[in-house]
Amino acid sequence: MNLCDLNDLRDLLGRHGFHFSKSMGQNFLIDPAVPRDIADASGASAEWGVLEIGPGVGPLTVELARRAGKVVSVELDRSLLPVLAETLAEYPHAEVVSGDVMKLDLGGLLREKFGDRPVMACANLPYNITTPVLTKFVETKEIRQFTVMIQREVAQRICAAPGSNRGSSFSLFLQYYMEPEYLFSVAPEKFYPAPKVTSAVVRCIRRERPPVETENEELLFQLMRGAFALRRKTLANSLASALGRPKEELLDAIRAAGLPETVRGEQLTFADFAALCGILKA
Repeated sequence: MNLCDLNDLRDLLGRHGFHFSKSMGQNFLIDPAVPRDIADASGASAEWGVLEIGPGVGPLTVELARRAGKVVSVELDRSLLPVLAETLAEYPHAEVVSGDVMKLDLGGLLREKFGDRPVMACANLPYNITTPVLTKFVETKEIRQFTVMIQREVAQRICAAPGSNRGSSFSLFLQYYMEPEYLFSVAPEKFYPAPKVTSAVVRCIRRERPPVETENEELLFQLMRGAFALRRKTLANSLASALGRPKEELLDAIRAAGLPETVRGEQLTFADFAALCGILKA
């Protein structure tokens, strides 16, 4: 069975009485080169354990199982469990866990399933859960790296260099902990049903240390979030609104950091935010 052949896929889903769920953002790959390329890009090999989110019918799972020592896939849609039992039957080291990734103790699950193996995550993520899942990946220290297919616009944003107009507070959060790399795009016709937007694959590797040092990490993240709270406003106005601190105090700090009074939050680098954090720490 070719899991990416549309006729085989329809037959498989029909035999199991499967119906697509719009709320779960289900779009299945119908080009076998795509899951193969994602698995190759992930760097999965025999020593690695791989966490997958939303395996669907399992085309990426199979490619990962061909490379990795162990694969654990978390699937929310219980109607796909018998489908996966069939498609993964040849791979006893590929296990499916029924559940919602956002409600799982992910660190506990990874320690239980993988023991001392290094762990990576790899997934074709539904667009509607991209940010919360990536946040959970970043916050789960057991995950050393992850390779994900997401909406191209989001991929470009999280890979945008700090100080460019494509960035966001989330891209800064992610890049504080991870080093992201935009790998390749995937056209809508590679999926069934076809989404309305282009997808892209991104690989993120956990940093050994943050890009800047600060004595107050909590304040640093408050500044990064606050800088984008009113994106069209100046940094001083946006921070004043987000932090509830006097605008004059913020203008003094902005000038002390060597920045123009009219600077916008999207123009700041990590070094700029660290400088502001040091000035405003009191």
